[in-house]
Amino acid sequence: MNIAQLKKLFLTTLDSIDQEKEKYVVDPKRDFIRQRKLVFKDTLLYILSMGGGTILSELSQLTGGIPELTVSAFTQQRYKVKAEAFKKFFHLFSDRLSQNTQSQIRILAIDGSSIHIPTDPTDKSSYFPSPNGRKAYNLLHLNALFDLDKQIYTNVIVQKGMDNERNALNKMTARSKIPKTLIIGDRGYESYNTLAHIQENGWSFLIRVRNNNGVISGVALPDERQFDKHFTLKLTRKQTRETKELFRERNSYRFIPANVTFDFLSQKTKKADPTEFYSLEFRIVRFSVSEDKDVTVVTNLNQSSYPAWKLKKLYHLRWGIETAFRTLKHTLGLLNFHAKKIVGILQEIYAKLIVYNFTQMIIDHVSLQEKARSYQYKVNFTVAVRLCRSFIRGKSPPKRLESYISKNILPIRNGRHYKRSSSRRKASGFNYRIT
Repeated sequence: MNIAQLKKLFLTTLDSIDQEKEKYVVDPKRDFIRQRKLVFKDTLLYILSMGGGTILSELSQLTGGIPELTVSAFTQQRYKVKAEAFKKFFHLFSDRLSQNTQSQIRILAIDGSSIHIPTDPTDKSSYFPSPNGRKAYNLLHLNALFDLDKQIYTNVIVQKGMDNERNALNKMTARSKIPKTLIIGDRGYESYNTLAHIQENGWSFLIRVRNNNGVISGVALPDERQFDKHFTLKLTRKQTRETKELFRERNSYRFIPANVTFDFLSQKTKKADPTEFYSLEFRIVRFSVSEDKDVTVVTNLNQSSYPAWKLKKLYHLRWGIETAFRTLKHTLGLLNFHAKKIVGILQEIYAKLIVYNFTQMIIDHVSLQEKARSYQYKVNFTVAVRLCRSFIRGKSPPKRLESYISKNILPIRNGRHYKRSSSRRKASGFNYRIT
């Protein structure tokens, strides 16, 4: 698929949403039924191609001069559109991008990232009243499956507050149509329920586990720094004299209490009911990543095909989703929004995910000239995003776009390390945007 075909796919997806606009407007009997300066399709296109400037400056860039549309008129039109329009657009577009893959197995990373939004005490589900005199804040949580080969987001769920990330992964696993997939995740995703959901979908998993709780807490492991041990664990909710005897075999049987979520066993059982078991197969592998640091993972990948050293290389790939979140927030501007209402914020979250995927696929088709340099080079993603937004608006032909992107490159400097900042960040006010 070349650059012109990618744009055609983008516009075709936009047209398919426009043809069903009655599903995605607040009031189908009144909204977008008359011919106005800003119709439904253009409203979506405007939000998709907006950068980080003020609404007025963005409208000026979209129209190429003095905008015919006022900020107030644009705002009124955008709030007639449900956030589901952009959500549907994202899923349609990413599914179509994912169809053209040559890989035998898709490698997807799972992770989540918090998004600070304007403070609203009335929205209790996303509001966090801070103690010790600190300012309160509101959060959304973006859960994403990220294709580490194509470097695009394939599935997302946006939750209010800090909802359960494992539930989000289970939902994305259930609704995905990808046949053969490896899920790579960090600590926090290693529950029996999550592993069972991935197993039921016919997928593989490679998930880092905590050393003292979760899956690893109830099994007997070798007293060695590095090991690779296989388990066939049978889970049950039944506690009888017979099952209590079985539970002594820690590496073969496990009791799941009624208050612990496990979707593949009946939550309540009667004494007369037969004992129900669920079989879960996995390996627990520990390998070294440095002289003084070890990583423990749980996986259902075959031991002969995926020894410990291969698992180490695969797990290292997971960092791709971390850099993708950073690009999404700092390059595409997911830290600042042109709205205060949750509907407008969700519109922009999905819009930026769509533009990210579109830009990444464009970059994949840009060929860089091979020269004798000290470093390897890559495309400057910041410049590419700006050019792709212009391309979406129809202001740049494909050949010119490819040529200009290939001239804006950056050196790849591997091995750099930066201390992660955990400070909280407030949503920026509209008065402090660059005009």
